[in-house]
Amino acid sequence: MTDNATHAGHSLPLKFFTNRPNYHWYVVATVCIGAFMAALDGSIITVALPTIDREFNVNVSASAWVALAYLLTLTALLAMFGRIADIVGRRPLYTIGFTIFIIGSALCGAAPTLGLLIGFRVLQGIGATMLQANSVAIVTAAVPEKVRGKAIGIQGSALAVGLSLGPAIGGLLIGLFGWRSIFYVNVPVGIIGTTLAAMILPIDLHKDASAKSNFDYIGALLLAITLIAFLLGLNQGNDDGWGSPTIIGYFISTAVFAILFYFQERRHPAPLIDLSLFKIEQLTWGNITGALSYGVMYGVLYIVPYFFEDVLRKPSSSSGLLTTPLPIGMMLLAPIAGKIADKLGSKLPTVAGMGIATLGTIALIFVNANTNLLYLIFALFFVGVGMGIFTPPNNSSVMGSTPRNRLGVSSGMLNMSRSLGQSLGIAYAFAIFQGVILLYHFTPKNAPVGPLIAGFKWTFIGVSIFGVAALFISLFRGNVAKVALPEEAKIVEV
Repeated sequence: MTDNATHAGHSLPLKFFTNRPNYHWYVVATVCIGAFMAALDGSIITVALPTIDREFNVNVSASAWVALAYLLTLTALLAMFGRIADIVGRRPLYTIGFTIFIIGSALCGAAPTLGLLIGFRVLQGIGATMLQANSVAIVTAAVPEKVRGKAIGIQGSALAVGLSLGPAIGGLLIGLFGWRSIFYVNVPVGIIGTTLAAMILPIDLHKDASAKSNFDYIGALLLAITLIAFLLGLNQGNDDGWGSPTIIGYFISTAVFAILFYFQERRHPAPLIDLSLFKIEQLTWGNITGALSYGVMYGVLYIVPYFFEDVLRKPSSSSGLLTTPLPIGMMLLAPIAGKIADKLGSKLPTVAGMGIATLGTIALIFVNANTNLLYLIFALFFVGVGMGIFTPPNNSSVMGSTPRNRLGVSSGMLNMSRSLGQSLGIAYAFAIFQGVILLYHFTPKNAPVGPLIAGFKWTFIGVSIFGVAALFISLFRGNVAKVALPEEAKIVEV
C-alpha cells in the first residue's frame, strides 16, 4: 500500500490525490480508463473490417490482419512487459504505454495504405500491452487487502464494458464520421488517461533489477515467430494455394520454431511458459478449453458484421448495434457464473456454459437472407451468455488447481491462451469463409448472396467444432471445488 511518505520529494503524483484517504480508488479509476480503452480497441474493429475491405479494395484475409496484428502483439509481448515493469517500474511503463497507444491510434486513423494500417496496429498493440500487463499489478500494489478483490473486480468490469460497447460505438462512429474515427476517438480519451496517470499513479518503491537477466527474451521471440508463421499460413492459404511452397514453408517454420521454443522453455531458469505446470490436468485442459472458447467467440464476433452488411445490407451503424448482444450476454452472466462456481464447483457451469454457447453458434448455421433479426439477436445473445457462464469457472478451475507459489505464472499462461484463441478464431473463420466462396469462383467482395450464405454456413460449422471440442473436454474433465485465492481468479475473468 502506498502512503503519503511514499511520494516525498516528488512533484508527481500530486499530493492533492495522494493525501486523500480514498487515494487507492483514484488509482483504480485511472487504471480502468486504460483497461477500457485496450478492450474497446480489441472489439471496435469488428464492424470496421467490411468498410476497410472496400476502402483499400482488399480481400477479407488481408483486412483480417488489422485485427490479428493487435491481438498477436498482445499475445507475444504481454509476459515481456510484465517483467519489464518489475525492472523499470509500473508507473513509467504504464504512462509510456498510454502515450504509445495514443500515437499508434492517431497513425492508424491517418494510414494511407492497408500495410501501414497493420503496422500502426502493431504499434497501438504495443501500447495496449504495456497497459494490460501493468493494470492489475498497479491495483494490487495500491489497494488495501480488504478491498483488493473488489478493486480487481472493478478493473475486470472495465474490460468487459469496453469489449461490450466496442461494436456499438464503432458502428455509430463509422456511420457518422467514417472508419478512421474509431482510431481518432482514442486520442482525446488517451490524453486524459495519460494526464491522470501522471498525476495519480503511485511511485514504484520496489524494483527487481535481477529480472532483467532472468527474462526469457529468446523464448518470447521464438513464440512470436511460431504464432506469426502459423497464422500467416492459415490466413494466406486461400490466396497462395494450400499446397504452395510458401504456405508449406509457413507451416514447416511453425513446427521448427515450436520445437525450438519447447527446448528453450525446458532449459531456461525463468521460462516464458512453465511447461511443468502442464502436468496438472485441470490447468492443461482449462487453458485448452479457454483458447477454444475464445476461438468460438471471436470467430463469430468478427464474421457476423459481414453477414449484416453484405447479406442483410445493413449500414455499419446498425451492424455494430446488432453485434452487441454477444458481448452484453457475456458481461451480464459472468458475475453470476463466478458465484455459482464458488458454491457448486467448476464442472457444472463450464459444461452448461459451453453447451449454450455452442447451441448459439449452431443456430447461426441456419441463417439466410430471409432470417428474422430477432433470431440472429437471440443466437448471438446465447453465444455471449454461454461464454459468460463458462469463462469465470473455467478460469477458476485453472487457478484453483495451480500451486499458490505459481499463481502469477499460471495467470499469465491463461491470458496468453486467451489471446491465442482470439487470434486463431479470427484467422480460422476468415480462412473458411473465403475458401468456401472461392469454390464458387467468386471473392467475398463480388460474390452474390448464394455463395455468401454458403460461406457463412460453413464458417459457423467450423467455429461450432471448436465449441463441441471445448464442451466434450469440459464434460469429461474433473471438478475443482473453489479457487486458490479469490482475487487471483478475478484477474483473468474477462
